[in-house]
Amino acid sequence: MSMTTFNAAEIESRMRASLEALKRELSGLRTGRASAHLLDPVQVTVYGSRMPLNQVASVSVPEPRMISVQVWDRSNVNAVDKAIREANLGLNPIMDGQVLRLPIPALTAERRAELVKLAHKYAEQSRVAVRNVRREGMDLLKKLEKDGKMSEDDHKKNSVKVQELTDKLVKEIDQTLAGKEVEIQKV
Repeated sequence: MSMTTFNAAEIESRMRASLEALKRELSGLRTGRASAHLLDPVQVTVYGSRMPLNQVASVSVPEPRMISVQVWDRSNVNAVDKAIREANLGLNPIMDGQVLRLPIPALTAERRAELVKLAHKYAEQSRVAVRNVRREGMDLLKKLEKDGKMSEDDHKKNSVKVQELTDKLVKEIDQTLAGKEVEIQKV
């Protein structure tokens, strides 16, 4: 954030980035339904280096409880299989030539509870990030008023704007979390 001017759009953009990060985290939580995003964290060791799975294979979801991984180079199939198994996602690939099929097992009640707990943790981290942006924005407003670069009225008006943005984004975080909880519980 530039420390010489106040920009509500910049503050909202930084808060939204926290919400988007939460959505990415939650999309990686396995809910019993297949999602290509589940494999986003998988790193494969090929050609002497580690690279994201999506740089050596195509990931698709042909059925609600199946992920398909089409490995581009036949010599990398075993490396991709190993990387998926070692990613601790609870998935056991079935090799079929250059394609790995990943059946998604049904969730146990215990695993659902763990996933809900993890989703709450991610949401809290997102709320904290939004509040940190709020605090920085409020600090900037105080400094601008103190340095004579903003009137007291503008400071108050902008403080209200920052608080409204914070409330709005925290509410969106809570709604995103609630949606994920329903998704985890209903499968």
